[in-house]
Amino acid sequence: MTNVINEEISRRNEEISTINKQIHENPELAYEEHRAHDVFVKSLESLGFQVTPQAYGLATAFSAEYGSGGRLVIYNAEYDALPGIGHACGHNLIASASFAAFLGAAAALKASGRPGRVRLLGTPAEEGGGGKLKLIEEGAYKGASACLMVHPGPGHNLPPPLRGVAFAPMLANVKMRVHFTGREAHAAIAPWDGVNALDAVCLSYNAISMLRQQIRPYERIHGVFRSAGDRPNVTPADCTVEYYCRSATKRGAEVLWQRLQKCFEGAAIATGCEVRLEPLNSYADLRASRAMCEAYVEAMPQGTVSLDKPADILAGSTDMGNVCYECPGFHGVFGIDTKEGQANHTKGFAAASGTPDAFERALECGRGMAEVGWKVLSDDAFAERVEREWKEDMKQAAEGKIASI
Repeated sequence: MTNVINEEISRRNEEISTINKQIHENPELAYEEHRAHDVFVKSLESLGFQVTPQAYGLATAFSAEYGSGGRLVIYNAEYDALPGIGHACGHNLIASASFAAFLGAAAALKASGRPGRVRLLGTPAEEGGGGKLKLIEEGAYKGASACLMVHPGPGHNLPPPLRGVAFAPMLANVKMRVHFTGREAHAAIAPWDGVNALDAVCLSYNAISMLRQQIRPYERIHGVFRSAGDRPNVTPADCTVEYYCRSATKRGAEVLWQRLQKCFEGAAIATGCEVRLEPLNSYADLRASRAMCEAYVEAMPQGTVSLDKPADILAGSTDMGNVCYECPGFHGVFGIDTKEGQANHTKGFAAASGTPDAFERALECGRGMAEVGWKVLSDDAFAERVEREWKEDMKQAAEGKIASI
């Protein structure tokens, strides 16, 4: 089916390119991706697919599907941007690659006459909003045999001729908003009447800075002050901080968060403040299917994609990690042309993600993902291996073991 897949993606180049261009030139933040949603829905409907706009109760999610019966393969299309720097994580390319993969896999399924279903799922708000967590809650991944996507990264970190990595680990991320409450007072007339919430913020910040000396090399802690008082002559009574706490596994991130929590509680005791923890969405560690990673390497041009090296091509966290706990997952990385200092979440990366070369690389990845998806749909032994390995990996995840392939 390789020829069928390649011919279909080539035939639909204009439609995919239009989507890519529209998304990149009109960046929209988490849960505000109305233009991207509408452009996708219109394009898919014009191609004759069954489309559900505003899918699963989310105003900017959509679902398009082809086929019936058999196994279900899902491709995630992300399209949210970052405030101030646009598509500095290249989600326009993610959307393009998954669109291409969906079209290719659907064409293969149609040509074969086999039972099976392929779904393109529009997944909003990956950048901190946890869109896939809400989709999981609404059953978007229920019954899926596989879910696939790729993500762009800084190409200058890949030694030629490599253009991608099938598996790059990403960290679990516990997110929390912390509120300190004290008592206001005039800072000059009666400072002794005040209970300073900003003091609690500063104490906790310094305690966490010291804690970083005793965490593991792959763990990360970072936070910002959301509110820290309004005027110097009023003792701050209400202050808020927001922290991300990352580790290699869900269990590890939860244990590390417990250590952070003591920093906040200790600061509250020391200053006489009250402290309240507000959980935000948390991302699981990324656990990819070895079988699908190997199949992807085989499907791509020889020598251009490695199985799992370099492992640090794309750090951070993603809500695709949570999807990997629902069904077998694949989250490959491909490099786009960048220079030193132009990694993800920079203006340089945003510019690079809008180039014709970056789009062509996304299409290449789409072809590879279509091949892997088709293999899941058509090869019983391969699909059984994917399922078996995933179940075993979920046991290892429950034991707190770090993901590997």
